[in-house]
Amino acid sequence: MNFLKKVTLQVLPKAEAHLSLGNNSAIHTSSVCCRVQSGRYRITVKRDRPLTYEMANPPHFIGHRKSWNSWNTSTLKDALRPSQTAIEDVFIRKFITGTWHALVCSEIIIKRQHNTIRIAAIIRQAIAQRKMYFLIGYTEELLSYWMQCPVTLEFQTVADKKDVVFKYI
Repeated sequence: MNFLKKVTLQVLPKAEAHLSLGNNSAIHTSSVCCRVQSGRYRITVKRDRPLTYEMANPPHFIGHRKSWNSWNTSTLKDALRPSQTAIEDVFIRKFITGTWHALVCSEIIIKRQHNTIRIAAIIRQAIAQRKMYFLIGYTEELLSYWMQCPVTLEFQTVADKKDVVFKYI
């Protein structure tokens, strides 16, 4: 209860308040914005930015019109490895976008079910079938070795990147 004795409130310019808890820590608050800005794309002047269906829906539609990009149960209370799963998901996404360079047209969806990882995405048909099958086997084999569990790729192909554009902003 020693820290409760040193609490002071100071009014700062621009409607910001600063609550000081001694010398070690502080809580900063600012004025409330009337609209939610994070997770939304800005409208360009020429309205030429292409958005997919997932990108076109704002964040508050997650679970209604759009889905989560990672499906797992490790973030539940008392889960065994929440941080490792998040780091693995970032690694998987970076590895796939690097391996399938300039071919991924949508978000990479990672679904974890028991001991298997299923990865879904939409890719362009810009390479030969033989090379595509090689890259699928290569990606599955390396990710299975690194993640120590079976990895399955579920790719859909489109002829052109413009086929996945939902609207322009």
